[in-house]
Amino acid sequence: TWGVRVVSDSEADVFLNAVLDAGINFIDTAPDYGVSEERIGQFIASRRSEYILATKCGCDYQQHDDHLEVIHTWTRDVLLRNLETSLERMQTDCIDLMQFHGGDAETIKCAGLVETLLEFKAQGLIRFIGSSNSIPNLQGMIELDVFDTFQIPYSCLAPSHHDLITAAADTGAGIIIRGGIAHGGPDAEIQRPALNDAWTAAGLDDLLSEEMNRAELILRYTLSHPHCHTTIVGTCNHDHLAENVRTLDKGPLPADVYQEVTNRVRTAIG
Repeated sequence: TWGVRVVSDSEADVFLNAVLDAGINFIDTAPDYGVSEERIGQFIASRRSEYILATKCGCDYQQHDDHLEVIHTWTRDVLLRNLETSLERMQTDCIDLMQFHGGDAETIKCAGLVETLLEFKAQGLIRFIGSSNSIPNLQGMIELDVFDTFQIPYSCLAPSHHDLITAAADTGAGIIIRGGIAHGGPDAEIQRPALNDAWTAAGLDDLLSEEMNRAELILRYTLSHPHCHTTIVGTCNHDHLAENVRTLDKGPLPADVYQEVTNRVRTAIG
């Protein structure tokens, strides 16, 4: 969902169907992820029973002379517009999971927006409500104690949300991990030099083997958090898709490897 990946309609059609054919059954998007919602509706609406559909709300737009600016606006009208637009784009009559796309607890509480989502739920337009958030606003959202799910960034090189994931899970919510690969190491599709430096400083290549490459270590690390219920991995590469599925089938890292990675990264980045 982050970074620029130009994909044609025909490529999106083939890839989305390949995702479902591979047994993946959780699709996460947002109104401000380009034409993602339209393509979901166009290419896999006919297979709607095969996947859990998650999108987000609080996404508004301002048209400028030379570009369209996406902003987050926390009003009932924006949430209603997001819902109606998403249902139409994705050619469905119900969204399984509607998530606040960021935001802070005080603003959302004062605007009565949890109640707005609960109204949508009572009308049968959505099934569950969630929060996609991170530091510094995540703690406040957890304390509202109203969400069915939390979507939280977490990876071996960016582990700062570890304890907040546990706190979120303690409310009874399901945990969706994002950014495991995007916040990965030297082989990540979107390069982040600071993370590459952390990988090197932690000496994580020392933990690899013929059976486990960098991508596998990173992805299985996210699965190893005791409260990870699912993880989002973005790619448009068919080989990467197949490799990711094989990796996920292996499950979490051995406990000693998970702890060793954690200790090394903690020492390297503080």
